[in-house]
Amino acid sequence: MEYSTYGRHVLLDAWGVDFTRLNDVDALEEKMIEAAVLSGATVMNKQSEAFVPQGGTVLLLLSESHFSIHTYPEKNYASIDCYTCGKSVDPQVAIDSLLDYLKPEKTYGQKVTRGEGVFEVEEFREEYKFVIGNKL
Repeated sequence: MEYSTYGRHVLLDAWGVDFTRLNDVDALEEKMIEAAVLSGATVMNKQSEAFVPQGGTVLLLLSESHFSIHTYPEKNYASIDCYTCGKSVDPQVAIDSLLDYLKPEKTYGQKVTRGEGVFEVEEFREEYKFVIGNKL
């Protein structure tokens, strides 16, 4: 079997997220696993850590690469990263699913296509209002 070097990497800052959602590492892990599966990814392993007095990190090792979040509840902020190799899994689907749960006021990020030479970078900045699975 030959594997493609093509990959898509979504890097995102989410602002204006509820403190409680950002501080609940167990719920974040559950929602990230759901989001990864929805995107078509295969979750191989998971690692989560809740910090004192607040915040946390969740890292999913995917067969196709990785999906992570680092939270700063006191700032209502999360740093989210999803990279997938190949064309069968779309990291944007995982990101959007997680954002449906987080409901940020604003996001800033980049979508990077890599693995085929020069990176293609798309910048984005959005104000989000979410209903399940769809932006209003």
